[in-house]
Amino acid sequence: MSPKTPSGPHNAPSAERPLDRIDRKLLLRLQQDGRIPVSQLAREVNLTVTPTLERVRRLEASGLIDGYFARLNAGKLGLGLLAYVEVSLDRTTPEAFEHFKEVVRAHDEIMECHMVAGGFDYLLKVRVKDMETYRNLLGDTIASVRGVQQTHTYFVMEEVKSTHTIALPE
Repeated sequence: MSPKTPSGPHNAPSAERPLDRIDRKLLLRLQQDGRIPVSQLAREVNLTVTPTLERVRRLEASGLIDGYFARLNAGKLGLGLLAYVEVSLDRTTPEAFEHFKEVVRAHDEIMECHMVAGGFDYLLKVRVKDMETYRNLLGDTIASVRGVQQTHTYFVMEEVKSTHTIALPE
């Protein structure tokens, strides 16, 4: 499956053509296994290969499928420490937000960054080798960003559930 497919009459964006039962099956199955052969995918949704491939390409072209990836085992890669970090800024100006986002995007150890409403400004998901590496990331990168007022870190003791699957609305 290619991430970029040209638009055409059969590849109309989802806004023009709502998701049907087969589209939902395709999206659910591709979330489970993005490398599934189109022939198997076609069998599972009871279509032939050509219309199945056209539907997948339409879903890609519409932006419903952002891409495909391999899910790596962080522990086997020596990246066993997972933490969530609350970050509060001392000012909430567009410039302060933009500067913080630039710094975060430049560090691969910060896997996710979400601006949130509530008692703090950002929630980060960080994965590193060990506590020393985390401490260096926090001190040298996160806390040293101009405007960061306070951080609170929560270390994950056990990953009970971790998924990339999105539950599809009816």
